[in-house]
Amino acid sequence: MKQQTHRQVNIPLVFCMVGVFLLAGAVASFCVGKYPISVPQIAALITGGEVQDMTSKVFFTLRVPRTIMAVLGGMGLGLAGGVYQNIFKNPLASPDIIGISSGANMGAAIAIVSVSGTMVSIAVGAFAGGLAAVMLVMILVQATKSNATSTYVLAGIIISALANTVIMLLKYYADSESELAAIEYWTMGSLASITASKVWAILPFWLVGFGGLLLLHRQIGLLSLNEEECRALGVRLGPIRITVLLMSTLLVASVICVTGLISFAGLIAPHIARMMIRRQNSQTLMLSSLVGGGVLLISDILARTLYAAELPISILTTLIGVPILLWFMCKRRGGVV
Repeated sequence: MKQQTHRQVNIPLVFCMVGVFLLAGAVASFCVGKYPISVPQIAALITGGEVQDMTSKVFFTLRVPRTIMAVLGGMGLGLAGGVYQNIFKNPLASPDIIGISSGANMGAAIAIVSVSGTMVSIAVGAFAGGLAAVMLVMILVQATKSNATSTYVLAGIIISALANTVIMLLKYYADSESELAAIEYWTMGSLASITASKVWAILPFWLVGFGGLLLLHRQIGLLSLNEEECRALGVRLGPIRITVLLMSTLLVASVICVTGLISFAGLIAPHIARMMIRRQNSQTLMLSSLVGGGVLLISDILARTLYAAELPISILTTLIGVPILLWFMCKRRGGVV
């Protein structure tokens, strides 16, 4: 009886709490930085009151796009992480599992070495690299004529290995003073260079990927069942799995092509969501998205405030993610939910 009471969770209240946390984080993100902005100044900017030109420029040019990108990026990675963990039945699944991150990293590295590494070329290269990696995974799976989940994982490992080999070659021949440093910095992720034009550029792809996964939430739930059960229900596993993976890839690629690789955000957000509502369904996926937005938002705030120079955001997401995963391991006595 005690265990049953423990499992009762007020889900609307949980969503409201996470929403309030996101709102508070967004306000904090508007305020903190090398040029601090107070809440009254933000209110004046929104209502059209008198504010210094520098304050207005910093707020609308830097803080607003950066905060929006942090929320969108975290939500995208959180949702994609929940989807991967669901369909691959693996609590440690993340965008790395089918080669998206490695492909994007390779695409960015190629752009840095061969096209002088402009921000536009890096973003385009990373986006194309992530999509190309997943397309190669699909081709390998089709060649094996197997729709088993393990086939996708193995194909992802193969493509990731090939991409990492190309990256190592590029690093070997890259200029040690500029190109190599740029490659390494991109792999650690940062929101420092986010502008409104970048947010608008990736927004259509983000909306297609995010909206597509939400529309497919029932199919995603079915993919978490055994393959025999899916076939008994008349579910066509191949087309559904491919569609879900393509939507997830589009979502992740749209984020990391402008932020760089971000570690742990897509991995820990689904674990936190399941811990909060103690279930695995479409509500968990949506909560994973909101939690991911909060994790990335707080990490970005800390990246700006902990040190005189801005820290790469993956350092903060890793520092947040590792203790959470260790806590899960201890709670489950060696296992992760």
